[in-house]
Amino acid sequence: MSTIKIPTPLRAYTGGNAEISIQGETVGAALNDLTRQYPDLKQHIYEGEQLRNFVNVFIGDEDIRYRDGLDTDLAPSDNLRIIPSIAGGAPAQVVTAKAARTADAIDRQVDHSALRVNQAFIITLLIVAFVTGLWPLVAYVCAVMLAGSFVPEAAHFKLIYFRFLRPRGFVKPDVKRDNPEPHRFAQLVGGIFLLVATIAFLLRVPVLGWGLAWFVVALAALNLLAGICVGCIMYYQLHRLGVSGFTQAPIR
Repeated sequence: MSTIKIPTPLRAYTGGNAEISIQGETVGAALNDLTRQYPDLKQHIYEGEQLRNFVNVFIGDEDIRYRDGLDTDLAPSDNLRIIPSIAGGAPAQVVTAKAARTADAIDRQVDHSALRVNQAFIITLLIVAFVTGLWPLVAYVCAVMLAGSFVPEAAHFKLIYFRFLRPRGFVKPDVKRDNPEPHRFAQLVGGIFLLVATIAFLLRVPVLGWGLAWFVVALAALNLLAGICVGCIMYYQLHRLGVSGFTQAPIR
């Protein structure tokens, strides 16, 4: 049986209970069980069949929007949390300052196990591409990296971790207080190198293509094995220089 933590603004509809036991194999089923227990709560978290815009649901420290939404699988040991966003309107929509700080803290967390799985896939697939001579595999890794840089839900290698490896206990989560933006920038940098490599292959300059691919392998291996994220270092340097778009300072 899972549990769900209720934010202060919504506890008026749960008899003051801050944590409730719920049942369901998906997040949607669990929330249905919650609203079955507390029917008055339903109109404050749902709009039709969808969650209201200001309602964010997390499994541990992960927003379900980055997985399968209400269809996200839920294990009995999982803990859900409802964290409302700041919004105007009815009292149920008003978030306390404490809840706002909690939401911001969640945004500033990164599961480093997901990063390591992502790096392991990049290294493995690029080495396989080199050994077999299948340069289109480099193009595939490039596409995954670039897509995941702009749309986190499209990060296929991380999705394997979130949907398969972590739920089955093959890889344990390693959530740390960290900025996600530098890691996405690091992936973007690697994706750009592989994009140039792909162009080199198309132009029949395989030496350049494989050289760039191995450079990305080296960067990913440095991050995976030594914890040194070169792209993150670049991001924070650009932040210190005041470059537009690089808004996050290192977390102390």
